[in-house]
Amino acid sequence: MRRLVNYFLRGLAVTAPLAFTLYICWAVFRRIDGWLQLPIPGAGFVITVAAITLVGAAASNLVTRSVVSLVETTMGRLPFVRLLYTSSKDLLNAFVGEKRRFDKPVVVTLYPGSQAKALGFVTRESLEQLGLADHVAVYIPQSYNFAGSLLLFPADQVRPIPAESSAVMAFIVSGGVSASERDAAGHLHS
Repeated sequence: MRRLVNYFLRGLAVTAPLAFTLYICWAVFRRIDGWLQLPIPGAGFVITVAAITLVGAAASNLVTRSVVSLVETTMGRLPFVRLLYTSSKDLLNAFVGEKRRFDKPVVVTLYPGSQAKALGFVTRESLEQLGLADHVAVYIPQSYNFAGSLLLFPADQVRPIPAESSAVMAFIVSGGVSASERDAAGHLHS
């Protein structure tokens, strides 16, 4: 009986993430297809990816950069729209833009003299404008969430770690259980 329970639990560990991922992909495809009112499943997703890629290519063109700049300037002048536009743009650029911000993984000592540590990313190395010249800004993502906290630490409590940013992010977001990213945790002890 115990063996059957173990088989069931192992099967659940394999099936549940696969089913969840497939369901989310299916829901996204259906939603996009619904917006575009396309009868072919997945066609809306393909068209959306192609359109975004074309916009990216056009935005890289010298001629269309002025149009993009005009749109950004206009969005930056509208009171409520400015908040939404600049926040979402900055967040996306932090992950995938040319000015990536989450590219400096660090381990921080939470309290001076403490052994408690946290993984994060330096997002700003100088805080002189805030009157904190000896501090750095560290973003600490939350596990199983798309949120995090921006904390300010004295620079001597922050130590860079020699790991890929994506590995550290996956390790943090998975709550430290990401099997392929266990190497990121090894740098905490070195």
